[in-house]
Amino acid sequence: MNNPCVYIVGAGPGDPSLITVRGRQLLDRADVVVHDHLIPAGLLRLARAGAERIDVGPAAPRVLDQEAISILLVEKVRDGKTVVRLKWGDPFLFDSGGKEALLLHEQGVPFEIVPGIPSAIGGAAYSGIPVTYPGAGDVVTFVRGHEEETDAAPNVDWGRLAGLGGTIVCYAGPRQVGAIASALVAHGMSADESAALVYDPTTPSQRTMSGALGTIASQAREGMPSLMVIGRVAGLREHLRWFDNRPLFGRRIVVTRSREQAGELIEMLEERGAVAIAAPTIRIAPPHDDTELREACASVSSFDWIVFTSANAVDRFVGELLVSGDVRDFKGVRICTVGPSTASRFHRYGIRVDLTPAEYRGEAVLESLKAAGPVKGKKFLLPRADIAREVLADELREAGADVTEVIAYRTTLSEPERGPDQDIYRMLLEGKIDAVTFTSASTVRNFLQIYGEDQAADLLRGTVVAAIGPVTAEAAQQLGINTTVMPARYTIPDLVDALVEHFSSVAETR
Repeated sequence: MNNPCVYIVGAGPGDPSLITVRGRQLLDRADVVVHDHLIPAGLLRLARAGAERIDVGPAAPRVLDQEAISILLVEKVRDGKTVVRLKWGDPFLFDSGGKEALLLHEQGVPFEIVPGIPSAIGGAAYSGIPVTYPGAGDVVTFVRGHEEETDAAPNVDWGRLAGLGGTIVCYAGPRQVGAIASALVAHGMSADESAALVYDPTTPSQRTMSGALGTIASQAREGMPSLMVIGRVAGLREHLRWFDNRPLFGRRIVVTRSREQAGELIEMLEERGAVAIAAPTIRIAPPHDDTELREACASVSSFDWIVFTSANAVDRFVGELLVSGDVRDFKGVRICTVGPSTASRFHRYGIRVDLTPAEYRGEAVLESLKAAGPVKGKKFLLPRADIAREVLADELREAGADVTEVIAYRTTLSEPERGPDQDIYRMLLEGKIDAVTFTSASTVRNFLQIYGEDQAADLLRGTVVAAIGPVTAEAAQQLGINTTVMPARYTIPDLVDALVEHFSSVAETR
């Protein structure tokens, strides 16, 4: 992308993951991102850090606004910028992408069109409605509908449309649903024909109303545009719905892990339908003085055991080791990890772990080590965080072991995220958070430090508090916070399963 250009990119219907690979690549390279107001914040965060972001309002702007947007694109390119024009849905389906591209052509500005998944396709699929189905007709008709605030149906030949059969997909304004249904019934379509209204398609707030064409208007949500699907295929929704059937669908769950570690938990929550809100309370930083760490890495072969109690310790230690050595330095040294997540981090380096205790907490490690062989007189190395608990080191020394502790990393307070979808305090105050997850004692303490000890403790009483294990739950209890959910095994997958079980039981009692 050496030459300035405008890339008109379809963002898809709402779910940030539905953008094409090409679209995501261009976002990562763009100097300027000019976007519709509907583009989700999660998608805009995929743009490179230094890119200028410009919100130009509705996806279907007025004529004068459209001209201003087109002029803006031309000016940015002439300033030597590479521009991504990010548009909701697909740029060429009921959108102004064609107008913008034509003006760029007239001005001699190079451009490229990157298609996106239209809401008419993606929204129907996410609600469990295939727009075509064998035996349900061979015609699919897309109808523009909700640009204007009007009670009138779109200006189309409803007589011909009603007689075509197949599927009709219409972008229906909040006051148009009744007029569209009435026009079709008046021109011969059965009032009993299946119909559905899809709101906020492909997002965690998606809602789908199903019914008969003659009565579907009674289910329309006031003030909200919808995707209206009419035809036999709409009757398949109850058999094919999947998106809003997921166990955590629509639940807003806060993830307080560090940005470096949050990915696994966020991904697992989102796969189960939750809105995972990243609100890191801790930041992983190198030690102030890494002399002891470097010395330990240089003499790694002199130890009998190295015990890792976190994935961060693994990354820091192995990273430092690889600066001047390689993984062969671990030869003859036995490795113990507390928990499968920490063990899996070693697997990425192609290193085999010798021992992972069945119970994933420090106190259980000593018994497992004793079962694996003599402890007395053996040399142990414990790379750890600056604020890690010293229980294991003390117990190993009492058992006669020679223990060396080194600070592999520091856990510091993270700056709170900014933006309306990251205002955790406000969302807790308004009861818009379903659960807050804590994966270490430091995430609890820092959460209260960020949001205020007294205020945060009060706010958390109004939501589900999920702690990964007893150490974290105990830290919360000491600060006046009761734990609602805690898994039997102290791992991220088990924490997610415990949340699923909790909210499933809540749903059953309603």
